[in-house]
Amino acid sequence: MAEGESLESVTEHERILQEIESTDTACVGPTLRSVYDDQPNAHQRFMEKLDTRIRNHDREIEKMCNFHHQGFVDAINELLKVRADAEKLKVQVTDTNRRFQEAGKEVIAKTEETIRCRTQQRNIATVVDKLQMCLPALEMYSKLKEQMSGKRYYSALKTMEQLEHVYLPKVSQYRFCQIMAENLPKLREEIKEISMSGLKDFLESIRKHSDKIGETAMKQAQQQKTFHAALHRQTNVSYKKPIYIINGHSAGENEVTPKSQMLEDEDTEEEVLSVQDLVDFTPVYRCLHIYTVLGDKEVFENYYRKQRRKQARLVLQPQANMHETVEGYRKYFSQIVGFFVVEDHILHVTQGLVTGSYTTELWTMAQSKIIAALRTHSSYCTDPDLVLELKNLIVVFADTLQGYGFPVNRLFDLLYEVRDKYNETLLKKWAGLFRDIFEADNYSPIPVANEEEYMAVISKFPFQDPEGDKVSFPKKLPMSQSVPQIYMQVKEFIYASLKFSESLHRSSTEIDDLLRKSTNLLLTRTLSSGLQNLIKKPHIGLTELVQIIINTTHLEQACKYLEDFITNITNVSPETVHTTRLYGLSTFKDARHAAEEEIYTKLNQKIDEFVQLADYDWTMSEPDGRASGYLMDLINFLRSTFQVFTNLPGKVAQTACMSACKHLSTSLTQMLLDSELKQISMGAIQQFNLDVIQCELFASSDPVPGFQEDTLQLAFIDLRQYSDRGAGLKSSEYFLMDNPFKRHLHVCCRLYQM
Repeated sequence: MAEGESLESVTEHERILQEIESTDTACVGPTLRSVYDDQPNAHQRFMEKLDTRIRNHDREIEKMCNFHHQGFVDAINELLKVRADAEKLKVQVTDTNRRFQEAGKEVIAKTEETIRCRTQQRNIATVVDKLQMCLPALEMYSKLKEQMSGKRYYSALKTMEQLEHVYLPKVSQYRFCQIMAENLPKLREEIKEISMSGLKDFLESIRKHSDKIGETAMKQAQQQKTFHAALHRQTNVSYKKPIYIINGHSAGENEVTPKSQMLEDEDTEEEVLSVQDLVDFTPVYRCLHIYTVLGDKEVFENYYRKQRRKQARLVLQPQANMHETVEGYRKYFSQIVGFFVVEDHILHVTQGLVTGSYTTELWTMAQSKIIAALRTHSSYCTDPDLVLELKNLIVVFADTLQGYGFPVNRLFDLLYEVRDKYNETLLKKWAGLFRDIFEADNYSPIPVANEEEYMAVISKFPFQDPEGDKVSFPKKLPMSQSVPQIYMQVKEFIYASLKFSESLHRSSTEIDDLLRKSTNLLLTRTLSSGLQNLIKKPHIGLTELVQIIINTTHLEQACKYLEDFITNITNVSPETVHTTRLYGLSTFKDARHAAEEEIYTKLNQKIDEFVQLADYDWTMSEPDGRASGYLMDLINFLRSTFQVFTNLPGKVAQTACMSACKHLSTSLTQMLLDSELKQISMGAIQQFNLDVIQCELFASSDPVPGFQEDTLQLAFIDLRQYSDRGAGLKSSEYFLMDNPFKRHLHVCCRLYQM
């Protein structure tokens, strides 16, 4: 049975091998799967059968290779022999081809030359015949070229007309004539371009000279303004509109030229430069005439306006660093003025090239860009002098353009915004000045040795002290050196603020209001902030704080003199309706209150520093017999400090003294009720009682005058009760304490028991 199964297995394996050999590789999967699906050892027997089949095939391949090997070797040998002969044949073929090519070159060259010569002969004969007919047209075309090269464009246009209507139709069948006919429009365009090139040169010239033109116009405007201001002061004659020199002629509305002005104009006539002296307008006139003849006047006008708009955008585009120097602003304004002066000239000397509506539209666009640029660049300015010079330039710029008929109300409105920026830069500058004054001050009363030094101080600051005037020299003024310096700087600020208001065509009332508002900003924001920062500085001690309070008191009293100062320079009565008042009183009161609070805080901090030095031995058996050293040092410090407070207002000194005594009492009480203190001896209580007695003696010594009887002692009343009740206990007893609440309860119980 086993042998039967083995024969069947062998036969099956033979079948599988035949299928593998005859079946495509992609379809051999099912066949191989049958090997694994058979009996358990079928796979091994199949592999043995496969190895046997592989060995049989290898033997057959080997026999076949041995049978054909000798023929293969013979073929290789024959191929090697043929290769040598092939190389020789290749060399011979290459050499033969080279010699054949060289021999054929000469033949080809001669043949091509012969063909070219015969063609030329035929063409020459044909050309001679045809040229006789075409010469008139060619001569006219040559004449046209000569006229164009000689820049006789009007004659060239007539010649083109003859060519187009008389000569070219006769020879229109020739291609060159067609090209000539096609070139005539191009030549017309060339004439346009040539004339346009002159216009472009003109545009380039005015672009280069616009700043010079504008500078000259602005200088003339400023001279005219100065002249009319001087004339107004002398004769009380005012002009509604300034007179400016436009293209060598004066222009203005209803102007009346006095004799003095005529004499001055005669003296300065040689110095006045017109626009025509700086720029040649001939290219504009020529180009306008040519385009008018050709019927393209509208094209020329559109082109001119388009190019000028482009130039306007370039002129109106400021440099990135324009805000750094006044020269940047001056060049910017000069270019703009030069641009519009040229446009005004073109408006008056040409017919329709530039219209009033066009210039108005251009100026409206320019004014918006100018204002936007000035807003942007002025925001970067940090130097008030530069902002002031910018304001002067804007005024001259506006007056100049106004003289040429351009509305400039928006520019004067912009000056209000620039004024706000000017005030901001002034406030920043004066903040630094105030800071320097505060840092340089020694916060001591000003010593004056004689009348001369006293008058030197009085000339800077309106100090009045009838009682102090009775004291002989040398003496000391109550305020420190910073007070007259700050007062002088406030006046300098008012002067600086006033400079901006000049030439703005504003009334005295408006100028007075602007000065008062800017001064209020200086007092309420800049000076107030400086005082607040000064008070909070760590190195400012109690003595300095006392002097700051005295200083603010005198500065507050001087505010009325600042109002009088503003009134004097603006000639506006302080009783005028809606007159702005100075807010210096509230500023200095706030600073004084802050200084007072800082005094209370620093005084309490100093007390805490002394109290931290306390080192009680709460288990001591006997007291030292004298008060603690730290407490005596603290009391001496308070006495010397309150002596400095004599110059302060009474309520401030009394409040500081009461606050210090209460804080000291609270600190000693907290020391007695400390949660870390577990027990206390009778000796410690007695020692603590000695310190309390010193506190009470200090309170009763009237360190600051003005307290009612026993008012200051009330600050230590609770501390005295603790000390008295504790001192009444037996010396052998201890207070056993766990926390402040139990200690307080225990002390109260002792009080009731005793």
